[in-house]
Amino acid sequence: MSVAAAVTGSQSLWFVSRGSGLALLVALSAVMVLGVAARLGSAPKRWARFVFGELHRTLALFSVAFLGLHVVTAILDPFVTIGWAATVLPFASGYRTLAIGLGTLAVDLGGAVLLTSLARRRLGYRAWRAVHWLAYLAWPSAFVHSLTAGSADLRIWWVALIEWGCATAVATAIVARLLQAIRHTTPACQLPAIPERITPRERTPR
Repeated sequence: MSVAAAVTGSQSLWFVSRGSGLALLVALSAVMVLGVAARLGSAPKRWARFVFGELHRTLALFSVAFLGLHVVTAILDPFVTIGWAATVLPFASGYRTLAIGLGTLAVDLGGAVLLTSLARRRLGYRAWRAVHWLAYLAWPSAFVHSLTAGSADLRIWWVALIEWGCATAVATAIVARLLQAIRHTTPACQLPAIPERITPRERTPR
């Protein structure tokens, strides 16, 4: 009876851990896309720009709740041994070292972004912006962690749809961000020449 209860409890922890992990990936992907959209100024005209910013920050805070649930349930699962140290030290876990290490790395990078965002006024824009670029490293780490830690779940069609749907959305946003950066750094001499308009007075008489 106790063995059956232990197995049932472990399964419950696993389901909650995996579900919260997927929810966290969706939330992080939405945060990335909203952040890039706000930066590009591509918000719908009927929405004020600050709405995108507030939604971006609110989802980032919700991600912390999903992260806490994901980490705690994974640590408490008796059928795997991860260890509390692995929650802050990348690649310190003996269980699936690479997969868990990438998740920890994503946590550390994302935590740095979140903490500096909360202290943005004290740090100044330049310091905040420099740290904020770490988000572009945190998301890929979280995505690969999700793929490798739960590789068996990819056989479930809706799990695969969530995983690759998030990847497509974030990749599209990053490509749009890179294209904007390239346009802004293109030298003026490389821009296509615009033909000058000739006024009637400048036309030569026949």
